[in-house]
Amino acid sequence: MLIPHELLDPQTLQALLEDFVTRDGTDNGYDVSLEQRVERLRRQIESGQVLIVFHPESGDTSLAHRRDVPAEYLKDD
Repeated sequence: MLIPHELLDPQTLQALLEDFVTRDGTDNGYDVSLEQRVERLRRQIESGQVLIVFHPESGDTSLAHRRDVPAEYLKDD
């Protein structure tokens, strides 16, 4: 299930973005601040390149590139 970023409280969205960019394996090796990494991800979400995916069976939320999201998720997009 896709979650439109506009429906999230701004603080919730900020926490989601910060959580994602600070996870193990997300460090790109460049000397970029947390704020810059979050802002880059925010722009990708706002442009529709990256989508917020909620997995009801597990209760988890993840981020995925549009190209990696199953077509059936995008049919109403």
